[in-house]
Amino acid sequence: MTASQTRRRLPLQVYLLALVTFALGSGTFIFAGQLEQLAAGLGIQVGTAGQLQTVYVLSAALCGPVVISLVARRPAKVVLASVLGLALVLNLACWISRGFGSMMMFRAVLGATAAVGGPTAAALAAALVPPEQRGSALATVIGGMTFAFIAGIPAGSVVGDLYGWRATFALAAGLAGVALVGLSLVKADVAAPSAPEPGASSLKTVLTLYPVFATTILMFAASMASSTYVGPILRLQTGITGAGVGVFQALGGIGSLIGLAIGARVANAGHGRAGAAIALGVTCLVALVSFTELHGGAPPGAPTYIVIGLAGLAGSGALFAIIPIIQARIVSAAPHATPLALSFNASSTSLGQGMGAAIGGAVIGRFGVPSAPIATGVIALLAMSVWLLLVGPPRTGAA
Repeated sequence: MTASQTRRRLPLQVYLLALVTFALGSGTFIFAGQLEQLAAGLGIQVGTAGQLQTVYVLSAALCGPVVISLVARRPAKVVLASVLGLALVLNLACWISRGFGSMMMFRAVLGATAAVGGPTAAALAAALVPPEQRGSALATVIGGMTFAFIAGIPAGSVVGDLYGWRATFALAAGLAGVALVGLSLVKADVAAPSAPEPGASSLKTVLTLYPVFATTILMFAASMASSTYVGPILRLQTGITGAGVGVFQALGGIGSLIGLAIGARVANAGHGRAGAAIALGVTCLVALVSFTELHGGAPPGAPTYIVIGLAGLAGSGALFAIIPIIQARIVSAAPHATPLALSFNASSTSLGQGMGAAIGGAVIGRFGVPSAPIATGVIALLAMSVWLLLVGPPRTGAA
């Protein structure tokens, strides 16, 4: 191996930081496959139980930027250790909680603190490598979050099936503990970047991107209107519960990796406008397939499993394909206010997730589980309309 090849290798510490985002990302949705059992255990409706996700992501969206500004000058490693420690304790609190109200409170605090983890881990990873490796380091840390959808969240379904729905929160606490141990091996300890202090012109530039942020909100709302309730939806479609749900969740995780790769290529090629519209169209098609399967659809058994598996793969791929397209558009449109613009987009993501879970819960509470894909399709159509009608054509060379 040449010296040049050695320099290109990322340090182990970057992968340990990816473990941090994996643990936090897994904890976000780890109980999704056990939602019906959780609702039964707490004596509430499934739609109400889904609000545990709503309060988490809304707290992340509204409180995350505030918390980040408060800890901006603290050493990044200290911040991450605090976040993981709180995640461990609060997930254990959810594990032993006997009331829905207290669990909602714990999830709200979790959302506000966990929202700090991803940006801080990325900042520390970037400080650990030379400039020519920062892109790879950041992609690796973000990949930890994506891998949560492939392994961490499906593992929650398996563990919940074996040991009960409460065990999903114990698993989330355990993952936070493992990540905390890994973090202790990260030797470097640098200060996180200071909170941005944009001028009025920068803020004005960012606010002109409101159609892009609206698209982010709506596309994640469309996804979460159904994915929050994946357990009951799959039970009605396939008869599968518990650990079997984890298999389909893992397929969604694989789809997200494929989607990220495709979306990056589309953005690089300057075809982001059409690519995002196509991806939102795929989301509508997947919603139609899901609705059809909830009302008969393919013959029972293998044909249904194949259709649902491919739909989940395509749905996740479509969602994650839009992410790099949106980010490329933001960087191109706000080159001098990129950090602020991306922070607005991150909050838009959380707001969309919370809104989607809330809408899905409300629709299910009124019309039943089979109605969830309708909500997804309608919101996706609205997102496509906003993208095509309100987001202007990109500048030359942009997505």
